[in-house]
Amino acid sequence: MSESSSYVPPKVWTWDAESGGKFSNINRPIAGPTHDKDLPVGKHPMQLYSLGTPNGVKVTVLLEELLALGHEGAEYDAFLINIGDGSQFSSGFVDVNPNSKIPALLDTSTDPSTRVFESGAIMLYLAEKFGEYLPEDPSEKAECMSWLFWQMGSAPYLGGGFGHFYAYAPEKFEYPIDRFAMEVKRQLDVLDRNLSSRQYLCGDTYNISDIAVYSWYGNLVLHNIYDSAEFLDVASYENVIRWANEIEERPAVQRGKRVNRPWGPEEEQVPERHDASDIK
Repeated sequence: MSESSSYVPPKVWTWDAESGGKFSNINRPIAGPTHDKDLPVGKHPMQLYSLGTPNGVKVTVLLEELLALGHEGAEYDAFLINIGDGSQFSSGFVDVNPNSKIPALLDTSTDPSTRVFESGAIMLYLAEKFGEYLPEDPSEKAECMSWLFWQMGSAPYLGGGFGHFYAYAPEKFEYPIDRFAMEVKRQLDVLDRNLSSRQYLCGDTYNISDIAVYSWYGNLVLHNIYDSAEFLDVASYENVIRWANEIEERPAVQRGKRVNRPWGPEEEQVPERHDASDIK
């Protein structure tokens, strides 16, 4: 029996700051700020503090979609929050999001300004504020909300579970990789079966649930996140791939994916967005 498989949890867990893994330098078991620093504030109604991860992309894509429909009130400043260096633990960011996770939104068009945190909450807030991408019919709205919350509940298995143990953990362990790979493939099958008879998640109409799910599962099947495409056999989920490609062809999606992105090809990087012309 290996040493790792004979681990016996102590009666009381204590924090080992040297536990390893890609994000061990910023992970901690307590909340609150680590340093004092105010957040910058730009000129537009919406102030977004984020990073171009799947959770961040949800909001920038929705804002770009709203702007494409002519909603001037959706104009936004997108400030980069580098989670690798702990910027999410500044006093200013914690004031907007006490959970210290991106994205966080401050709507300065209200008096007082309205803070919104958690990506799903931000999407719902914006959809209701502007009356777009959220069905009005109660049954259709319920379907949309069901898929939105499905994504919020499912993505931690993909990112925090599978992605962590497959790509980021200091060592590879069969049990957690198998456990989370099985769940991710089950989730992909849920999507594939649903999309076998629907153009979008809820039927014929694109809405916030598509944006939310695309940001994680569309990226998974189209862009090989965690270098796991072959391992998970994502090519077998043909309906998900069809749906993801259709969403990715939307100009607003292409713009939103680049915002708060400081990595990848230089022409795709828009670390901060303060004007439409920033996305060339």
